[in-house]
Amino acid sequence: MIAFSTKRQIPLINVAQQSNLIRETMHWIAPSEKNTANAALEKRLWDAADQFRANSGLKAQEYSAPVLGLIFLLFAEVRFATQRAKLETGESSSRRGSRLDEPAAYHAEGILYLPAEARFDYLLNLPEAVNIGAKLNDAMREIEKHNPQLAGVLPRSYYLFTSTLLKELLKKVSEIPATMDYDAFGRIYEYFLGEFAMSEGQGGGEFYTPGSIVRLLTEVIEPYHGRILDPACGSGGMFVSSARFVSEHKKNPAAELSIHGVEKTDETGRLCRLNLAVHGLEGEIKHGGNINSYYDDPHNATGHFDFVLANPPFNVNAVDKERLKESIGPGHRFPFGLPRTDNANYLWIQLFYSALNEKGRAGFVMANSASDARSSEQDLRRQLIESLAVDVMVAVGPNMFYTVTLPCTLWFLDKAKGKTPRADTVLFIDARHIYRQVDRAHREWTPGQISFIANLVRLWRGEALDFTLGGDEARAKIEEVFATALSIAAESPASYGDGNDDACSAAYRDIPGLCKAATLKDIEAQGWSLNPGRYVGVAAGEAVSDEDFKAQLETLNEELVLLNAQARELEATIASNVAQILES
Repeated sequence: MIAFSTKRQIPLINVAQQSNLIRETMHWIAPSEKNTANAALEKRLWDAADQFRANSGLKAQEYSAPVLGLIFLLFAEVRFATQRAKLETGESSSRRGSRLDEPAAYHAEGILYLPAEARFDYLLNLPEAVNIGAKLNDAMREIEKHNPQLAGVLPRSYYLFTSTLLKELLKKVSEIPATMDYDAFGRIYEYFLGEFAMSEGQGGGEFYTPGSIVRLLTEVIEPYHGRILDPACGSGGMFVSSARFVSEHKKNPAAELSIHGVEKTDETGRLCRLNLAVHGLEGEIKHGGNINSYYDDPHNATGHFDFVLANPPFNVNAVDKERLKESIGPGHRFPFGLPRTDNANYLWIQLFYSALNEKGRAGFVMANSASDARSSEQDLRRQLIESLAVDVMVAVGPNMFYTVTLPCTLWFLDKAKGKTPRADTVLFIDARHIYRQVDRAHREWTPGQISFIANLVRLWRGEALDFTLGGDEARAKIEEVFATALSIAAESPASYGDGNDDACSAAYRDIPGLCKAATLKDIEAQGWSLNPGRYVGVAAGEAVSDEDFKAQLETLNEELVLLNAQARELEATIASNVAQILES
């Protein structure tokens, strides 16, 4: 028999039930099917476009930008037509001259102006006998001419396509309903970005981070208002997710966010600016040429940003550290120093940290190895932890990325944490067994799962819970797992939620196998490790999985290799010292 509290009818379950519930939560594997009409449309469009590509003989990287350009063109026309209709309505009751063909009348509303020859319907209705590739190139040129913010961004490679193929592509893209809301248009664009990332293999990972990973980063740092930076911005998914977060909270993202990005690959930088335009956004994106975030700081970032979001390349070597020497020390880009190892992970981590202002938050993806790295990297990590800025660490399972199968870790920094009750603690979350299996080789998080993890963080922070994403499903899961804490929260020294939230009565507590709020002393005792697995453990009655055992064994093996190397260095030093003594 389950008893209920009188406040919100939340079940007070016994220990056995609680143990079973925790095990179920640790392995929250959602159904794989997607049945929405939009998802069906996305897949139908992609299947057709991919079939056209197969028949064209073009490579994925040659095909992606032009196809994305057509989706952009239709989206731009829908917004343009809506504004044009408003202007026509206004002019019918006004004595002012016509503004229908004034670019400024559209730019004032954040809408691109399209000259007649650059409109989707005009291009769609061209006969095949016409050189449609040339017409599309001209259209893109005209759009850039009348909308300077897109200068150098739009694709001009339609000459690679036959008129027959372009005609078929235009027809297929025209199946996207003009009545579809702008956000749905953006999702189709993002769906194509993801599919192109998979089709391009390893190279696709350089420009695309899966949407569910990006969304969790966004939900945890909560970018309501301010300046946002991504120094490895790829195709701009972090910015789009931040804008969506703002929009879902009833604000205008164009007014609330100031977007800044850096991308070393010129083609990918143009893809980012096009992605922003599809979503009605603008940003200061520096890309191409010789720009490189290790050596260049085009946004004068140090201490100036409210938010940083990033998925940098992992384990990069051959960075020229001589060029970084002027940027070392407090108040500089690398405040804790440079790693002695030939690995750039801790260069990136310091770039993210140093860009934040005194209240800034960062969320980024990082290789698992960075959480436990030894030697000079361990010392850099210790300094970062002692700065009290490390807020949350989330372990992510394998197959969440399109181009690599390895697991990773999500890092969250909060410069203001040092002035809160949780100053000397870090929240560790193991989310490796929370996912939806998309297909045999790929996983993702559902909106409910993302919201559950984000609200777990909010419980720990003592913030109001937010179920804008995930809705009732996420609320129910939070109440299932944490409502029992109402009667036993006092057992945990890390309970910050007060259990009195109007939307959901729950309080944070450590749950084996899911989450642990570890103190700085705990972390020091673990060699300053930020690996969630070292703290979270496993749920009662649950065996260690083969995957977890392999990860633990790899960690121990890395430590053994390092200790053996240090032993050999020490042995050589002792031998040298003894030889010197004997010679003297």
